[in-house]
Amino acid sequence: METVHSKDGTRIAIDRTGTGPAVVYVGGALNDRGSGAALAELLAPVHTVLTYDRRGRGDSGDTPPYAVEREIEDLAAVIEAAGGSAAVYGMSSGAVLALRAAAHGLPVTRLALFEPPFNPAHDDHLTRARAYHTDLSGLLADGRRGDALALFMTNVGMPAEMVRQMRDAPMWPALEALAPTLAYDSAVMDDAATGAKLPEDLLARVTVPALVLDGGDSPAWMRDIARRAAEILPAGAHRTLEGQTHDVAPAVLAPVLADFLAA
Repeated sequence: METVHSKDGTRIAIDRTGTGPAVVYVGGALNDRGSGAALAELLAPVHTVLTYDRRGRGDSGDTPPYAVEREIEDLAAVIEAAGGSAAVYGMSSGAVLALRAAAHGLPVTRLALFEPPFNPAHDDHLTRARAYHTDLSGLLADGRRGDALALFMTNVGMPAEMVRQMRDAPMWPALEALAPTLAYDSAVMDDAATGAKLPEDLLARVTVPALVLDGGDSPAWMRDIARRAAEILPAGAHRTLEGQTHDVAPAVLAPVLADFLAA
C-alpha cells in the first residue's frame, strides 16, 4: 500500500499492480481497493493498475464536509501518482464518478465504464432514487448504519430474506463500516436533485475514447442506459458481455478492457 494526499489533505490509500501503461480502477458502492484486486492481477502483465480506497473507506481518510468535487480531487491525486495521466475504468457508481472527473478535465486518456446506474427519464426509477436518498440520509443521521446498508441492498434488488440472512454473515460488520459512504455514492449519482437521470449534457463533454459495457443478463433498462450513454459520448462505443450481470466476472472483463486500452 502507498498513500497520496488529495487537495484538501485527505489521505488516499493505493495499491499498485503490474507494469505498463497506467489504468486506475474506480470502485462503486461498498467497494474498497481490494474489490479491484482480481481484475488488477489479470491486467498486470500489460498494465500498471492502481486501485484505491475512495474517501471514507478502508485505509483512506475522510475530511468533512463531503462534496463530489472532493472525490474528483482524490482521483486527480491518484492519476498524478500514476504518472500524470492514465486510463480510467469505473464500475457502477464508480463509473459515474469517472465520467464526472473526465468531464471536469482530469487527464484521463481512455475511459471504460461498466453499467453506470443512471435512470431512464420519465420513469418511476427517478422517484425511487429521490426517496432512497431521503431515507438513506435519515438512517445515517440517526446512526442506523445496519438499516442504511439493508436499505441499499433492497434498493438494488436484493430480496428482503437474503438481506436478513446477510445481517448474520461474518462480512456484515465490514460492510456496515462502509455504510456512511453510501451517501457519497448517492451524491455522485445526483439522486436528490435529478433522481440519477442520465446526464446527457455531462456525457457530451467527455471527448476521450470511451467504452460503455453491460452484462447480457442484466436488466433491460440498465442495458438500455449503457447503450444510450455510449451513443451520447462523442467518442463512445458500446459492448455487451454475454452471460454477465452487474457482478461481472474479472476473467470475462479483463481481455475486453485490455483490447480497448491497447487500441
